[in-house]
Amino acid sequence: MINVLIVDDHTIVRHGLAQIVNAESDMTVLGEARNGDEALELVARSTPDVVVLDITMPGRNGLETLKEIKRRQPDVSVIMLSMHPKDQYAVRVLKAGASGYITKESAPEELVVAIRKAYEGGKYISPDVAELLASYIGHDSSEEPHRRLSDREFEVFRQIAIGKSISQISADLNLSVKTVSTYRTRILEKTGFTSNADIVKYCIENALT
Repeated sequence: MINVLIVDDHTIVRHGLAQIVNAESDMTVLGEARNGDEALELVARSTPDVVVLDITMPGRNGLETLKEIKRRQPDVSVIMLSMHPKDQYAVRVLKAGASGYITKESAPEELVVAIRKAYEGGKYISPDVAELLASYIGHDSSEEPHRRLSDREFEVFRQIAIGKSISQISADLNLSVKTVSTYRTRILEKTGFTSNADIVKYCIENALT
């Protein structure tokens, strides 16, 4: 039996994913978590085979939670679940140790296959993600400004792009206003942009929002 932990801050999403998993004779949901901290507690207590983890959550986000799970329990497989386009996070999460990356839109069709693949020790890569990885390997990623950012900087970058203020980002990401301001300064330095308007324009043009 494949024991699965589902992590998402939306109750309806968790329940929907749980129904998909529990409908399979060789899988069972051993727990659900609403955020990264709860996920880490459950992983430590129950040691699931596979964690299905939302990438965008308040507080400790999915990328940070993924890294911490792999640090503490490297044998636990993690499938990242995202509402964002594949080109935003696929490469980042796979490099961080994820066993797969699927969007919420494709979850009903891909989730079960991805879980089985991860349980067997493989990585679930859809044709779209495979094409993206091939493209990423085949060119200098530093040519794209957002690829130069760390995971946390990229998260702040996206928050700025959707029009959030420094104080709103501070509250959403559980960071001090000073820390967010520091991240913004680094983002501008690394990307060569000079204002929030430049960030917004770039993200719209590159479908990053």
